[in-house]
Amino acid sequence: MSSPIFPPASWLRTLAGAVLFAASAHVAALPSEPGGNSASASAAADALRATHQRMSGKLARSSFGRPIQLDSQETPTGLQGDIHAVVDHPLPAISAALKQSSQWCELLTLHINNRRCRADSAPQGQDMLTLFVVRRYDKPVEQAFELPFVYRVASATPEYLSVEMNAASGPLGTSNYRVTLEAVALDDRRSFLHFSYSYDHNMMVRMATQAYLATFGRDKVGFTVEGKGADGQPEYIRGLRGLVERNAMRYFLTLDAYLSSGAGAPAERRERAWFAAAEQYPRQLHEVDLDTYLALKREDRQRDGTKR
Repeated sequence: MSSPIFPPASWLRTLAGAVLFAASAHVAALPSEPGGNSASASAAADALRATHQRMSGKLARSSFGRPIQLDSQETPTGLQGDIHAVVDHPLPAISAALKQSSQWCELLTLHINNRRCRADSAPQGQDMLTLFVVRRYDKPVEQAFELPFVYRVASATPEYLSVEMNAASGPLGTSNYRVTLEAVALDDRRSFLHFSYSYDHNMMVRMATQAYLATFGRDKVGFTVEGKGADGQPEYIRGLRGLVERNAMRYFLTLDAYLSSGAGAPAERRERAWFAAAEQYPRQLHEVDLDTYLALKREDRQRDGTKR
């Protein structure tokens, strides 16, 4: 029985899984700019390359076993998560794979709680995505929250890609979402990615989420190491920043699995790639076994008549 002050634990689990892409239907239109301003795109590309140079030491020593840097912070009004990573994909391939909203639907539904995604055009002409998120992976899609948000390609040049998702408000008192993916070419084989999201939440949401993380979610941890326990094992960050870090990594891995699987890959190949990547971090990301995950995704594809 849940407290009348705090949402039930299942509702808070939905917040933890869906908060990245939650949005209301009342989002201001954002014009699409496929080419972007060449001068500003060049400046953004230079800035991202400078970030890569500045982070090169951390990337080389990354505890993830590959050049990834994950950062999180509690802002005065909400949370923010950032991932920087070097990936073995040329920028043209990344741009081709991530410039269409329908492609984002394919990658977003790799997440276990995302049971359906629909790409549409709003009357104002902007691209919209509606993501259907269940509070637990085993709940039917009929119980999913419909989360529509605005999508646009802010810049797409031979040297730089920037994709933005913005929303004025979301579920459970959350608001002011800003989601970005930017990429710059390092050479003809590798690119440097920056994936970022932030959102605001009101005091009730903050308190409710903290209550969940202190009780039902007390075993959940993030990736930042805060010290070592008496047994010499690393002690990982918990609480709100732990939540942000788990979400950021899950969605980064959907991007990586989608890019690694190649254009036109069977859906199950992508699903297996995402699951295998997530299982490299079982302490933070393990939810179900592979057969259960694949069965759920197969059910979703068969229901919606999407590609196998």
